Amino acid sequence: MSLLELKNITKDFPGVRALDGVSFDLQKGEVHALCGENGAGKSTLIKILCGYYPSGSFGGEILFNNQPVHFKSLKDSEEKGIALIAQELALVPDLSVAENLLLGRWPLKKGLIQWKKVREEARQALEWVGLDVSLDTPVRELGVGQQQMIEIAKALLKKAEILVLDEPTAALTEADVQRLFALLRQLKAKGLSAVYISHRLEEVEQMADRVTVLRDGKSIITAPMAQLTRDKIISHMVGREVKNLYPRPTAAIGETLLTVQHFSVEDPANPGRYVVKDVSFEVKRGEILGVAGLMGSGRTALLSSLFGAARGKATGSLIVQGKALSLFSSPEKAIEAGVALVSEDRKKYGLILEESVQENLVLASLKHLVKRGFLNHAAIQSEAETQVKAMRVKTANLEVWINKLSGGNQQKVVLGKWLMTQPKVLFLDEPTRGIDVGAKAEIYELMGQLAAQGLGIVLVSSDLPEILGLSHRVLVLNQGRMTAQMSAAEATPEKVLAAAATIKTNFEL
Repeated sequence: MSLLELKNITKDFPGVRALDGVSFDLQKGEVHALCGENGAGKSTLIKILCGYYPSGSFGGEILFNNQPVHFKSLKDSEEKGIALIAQELALVPDLSVAENLLLGRWPLKKGLIQWKKVREEARQALEWVGLDVSLDTPVRELGVGQQQMIEIAKALLKKAEILVLDEPTAALTEADVQRLFALLRQLKAKGLSAVYISHRLEEVEQMADRVTVLRDGKSIITAPMAQLTRDKIISHMVGREVKNLYPRPTAAIGETLLTVQHFSVEDPANPGRYVVKDVSFEVKRGEILGVAGLMGSGRTALLSSLFGAARGKATGSLIVQGKALSLFSSPEKAIEAGVALVSEDRKKYGLILEESVQENLVLASLKHLVKRGFLNHAAIQSEAETQVKAMRVKTANLEVWINKLSGGNQQKVVLGKWLMTQPKVLFLDEPTRGIDVGAKAEIYELMGQLAAQGLGIVLVSSDLPEILGLSHRVLVLNQGRMTAQMSAAEATPEKVLAAAATIKTNFEL
């Protein structure tokens, strides 16, 4: 008998059926992974399960221990033992660890909080998850991995039987991921159940007993993980077989487009220290140059500083298409020279979230869409329509606000925006972070096409298989310095990791 069952769930929004007869069940002591592309219906299903969308606002039924339940709120689902560990952690940064753990559930006596009991319960909860931190520490002073453990400890204090983990490792280091997995295995052995949602299929392979795949609001398959492979999961997610996920271009590499010589960037907060130190490399026409390294190795600082957005004093020299240039003093100068940057944080640096798809697409190329001193609105619309079609952006129309699109479609808009500037060299900083496997495959395919058309691409990624699969050459940074540069044939995981650091890696292997 299932501990939890969702039967024939349907959910409609204006003009859209988000869920269409989805069924899902969870056994006691099971980790059941929920997979699907962005927009497949995962978030909607979880919001129904956790009471965010109350009973009556959707079709179908929820059974708990084979009895119908009707959740009107998040509190109702929590009272049944369902705890959501969301990607955006629900902790109060300025409160202490103990205060966060018991927040809203204070032990009271004659209307007064029993602080001794608060500390006893909080200490017990930390022991359950194996976290050794002071109860008095403000949560803001803890790492993301420690905060994640506090969220789980908080759920255990509420006597949760089911954890709903929504992209729980998105911001964690590899060490934190392994600690989380060890804890989940311990809790599973004690009978706790988990719904596990992740774009990282290697995690699904490690943790899931069963997998349910959603596509376009429908449940496509539920099967034991032992009967599935990563490729099979992907094919169910995207509705087609995905072969050669990393399409490295095979066309001949051309002349050098960009040469960087002895490039250094000072740390503005620590005079005399460098975030990038004496880095030299070149990028050729049709080449994808991968930049590998651990978190804090200087990868993002390298690209953003070269693009004219250095936070500290930058020194070195550039040669762009055979022409010696001064370091770019601003992104505008870089764009004029034919260099573009897709930043790692699309929402902060790549998009204006409360503007339309069209407005975001033309942001970087407006000066070329002017006629007699005025914006040429006909040209703007035409260029935006062409780019939406070329990038295969899924949007109802050009006027849809960008924040209504899935992460993968937002990233396509960012790429389209920069391609409209007709760059010669394209910097890509974590271009597939936070997007589903189907959108990743499309972006990989696009990168291959762009390189084949003669662009030079510099790719920064924390996903080592992505770096090794796409790059013609790999450059490795360690604490701001280049420690290795090797061809695709030479670049193995062991060699790259050895050059990156001697400590435990933050790569997703």
